[in-house]
Amino acid sequence: MAREINLLLTRIFAERHQTGDMDLEAIELALRASLHQAGATALTALLQFDPPDGSQRELPCPCGHRAKYVGLRSKPVLTAVGEAQCRRPYYLCEQCHRGQFPVDVDLDLQDTELSPGVRRMMAAVGHEAAFDRGREQLKLLADLTVTTKAVERTAEAIGEDIERRQLPERKRAMQLDLPIPMVARIPILYVEMDGTGIPVVGKESAGRAGKQDGQPAHTREAKLGCIFTQTTVDDEGYPVRDEASTTYVGAIESCEEFGRRVYTEAWRRGWARAEKRLY
Repeated sequence: MAREINLLLTRIFAERHQTGDMDLEAIELALRASLHQAGATALTALLQFDPPDGSQRELPCPCGHRAKYVGLRSKPVLTAVGEAQCRRPYYLCEQCHRGQFPVDVDLDLQDTELSPGVRRMMAAVGHEAAFDRGREQLKLLADLTVTTKAVERTAEAIGEDIERRQLPERKRAMQLDLPIPMVARIPILYVEMDGTGIPVVGKESAGRAGKQDGQPAHTREAKLGCIFTQTTVDDEGYPVRDEASTTYVGAIESCEEFGRRVYTEAWRRGWARAEKRLY
């Protein structure tokens, strides 16, 4: 790969010497593509696992029996530097016919062909704009080709995982069982929220009454809450929001459920330490 990059640079310098012109953007993208290819080749070499030794040829199966080593299986993995190949041991339980790839679990690749780095990128672009726009951003910024549906599914899956992790914390908050951080007090803490109706498909509004009698609902209320702090005022005496102090929570759920969500975030931000609370 180093030879290919050297050849590319040689061609670039030769063209510049002949014409006196240089398309910097084209050169940047060509070099990025070459470096990505080199990275994907290196990752592929790194992701080639050997067969297990004699003591590792059986694993416990959730059904209670033992899964036995069958052989090495390969799958493509889209990484931050392009597509690589992962070859790893495969185990199969003869009783329940459930297969296992322990390496996939260790590398956070279970049931996916997207690396953790790529999934993080997809979640970042997926929550900022329309999913198709996220697909375009990944191609432009990282030279990664993914489908719009992949961006949507990845962003939603990560959102669901975050929700599962936060649920126990919300339960603890309602029981006043969260710790109070021992840090400086907050002069003023603001808690604000609002909601607006958004159109949804029929299955999302099933069983909900619409605004007109006898008509089903066609919208759901998307609720958004924000928490921020204030320590100063401007020259005219108006409050000035502390820079980078705002955090948000949002969901489509009942008022009671959303109230718990907002309260948990407010507690995390310092509700118990605020000298004044405005909401």
